[in-house]
Amino acid sequence: MARILIVLTSHATLGNTGKATGFYFEELAVPYWAFRDAGHSVDLASIAGGKPPHDPESLKENHEAVTRFLADKDAAASLSRTLPIEAAKAGAYDAVFLPGGHGTMWDLPGNTALARVIGAIFDAGGAVGAVCHGPAGLIDAKGADGLPIVRGRRVNGFTDSEEKASGLGGTVPFLLETRLRETGAKFEGGADFQPYAVRDGMLVTGQNPASSANVAALMLDILKERSSVRAA
Repeated sequence: MARILIVLTSHATLGNTGKATGFYFEELAVPYWAFRDAGHSVDLASIAGGKPPHDPESLKENHEAVTRFLADKDAAASLSRTLPIEAAKAGAYDAVFLPGGHGTMWDLPGNTALARVIGAIFDAGGAVGAVCHGPAGLIDAKGADGLPIVRGRRVNGFTDSEEKASGLGGTVPFLLETRLRETGAKFEGGADFQPYAVRDGMLVTGQNPASSANVAALMLDILKERSSVRAA
């Protein structure tokens, strides 16, 4: 059984729009249950700790995994008391996953504790996954060689086209696809708002909420491979 850390945004405001944001519930719930149902343990963390904000738009059409999450007392309790990322010990985890939601664009980049945890898990051969805007948290993560872990690797995330189609291209602090490319990633994008996920070694990234299951499945593949190697 692997131990997986899920890290959520603590940012609640959508720029200067006056609208609320946070993490996107489907992008948390779908991988959460995929990991749990596969027999793995999951710890929830957030940038500030405590109960992180969710994007209210993400509850308007609940995915069945979201309904299940909200009805589960243990899941709801763990969400209400997430671990602050500064307290997370990378050595305790086999994988780290970053759900999206527009809030991630403000508080995941530049967070040194998050970058340190991701880099350490990556260097240890653990699985690193992110979906939609979650890859914003990968931008500053570096390996032991001092290089960004996305540099030279195939990655995916919410595309510039999708951001502009959402009407938020001028609201977010930067365009994620553009920034990933600038960081040296080999960005691959699928059709707007359609499922698309990319695996490059131990790094898995997905494009939008509909890609959450794909990312989780690829991360589970990595964990199975790690388990097989250890058992050999």
